[in-house]
Amino acid sequence: MLQRVLTHSARLYYYSSIMSNIKDLTVAHLKRAVEIMEEIESLQAQLESLGGRRAGRPAATRGRKRGRRRMSAAGRARIAAAARARWAKFRRGAKARPAKAAKKRKRFSAAARAKLSAAAKARWAKAKAAGKTAL
Repeated sequence: MLQRVLTHSARLYYYSSIMSNIKDLTVAHLKRAVEIMEEIESLQAQLESLGGRRAGRPAATRGRKRGRRRMSAAGRARIAAAARARWAKFRRGAKARPAKAAKKRKRFSAAARAKLSAAAKARWAKAKAAGKTAL
C-alpha cells in the first residue's frame, strides 16, 4: 500500500513506472490494476474519515502550507523603511566626516639621489670585479 497520498498526476506517474511495459499486459491485468487503484483510494478515504487527517502524513506537518512563503505588503514596507533609514544614517555620517588631505609624497633631494646612485654604482663595480652577474 502507498505510504503517502498521491495526487492524480503523481498516481499516474507512479503506476506508469510500475507498469512501464504496457504492451505485455492483458485486458484482465489492466482491469485488475484499475480495481486495485480504486480500492486504494477508497481505503485512503476511510482512513481520512477515521483519523481526521490524510493517511501517511505525520501530524506535525498537518496544517502547514507548502511552497513559497509570502510576505505581506506591510512587512515589505517596514523592511524598506528600515533600509532607507540605514542608508540615510550612513550618508549623514559620510558628509559629517571631513575628507582626508592627500599625503604629500616625500621626495629625495638631488644630492641624496646622487649619493644613492654613487653607492649603487660602487656595489655593482665591486660585484663585477668579483665575477658576479647578480648581487
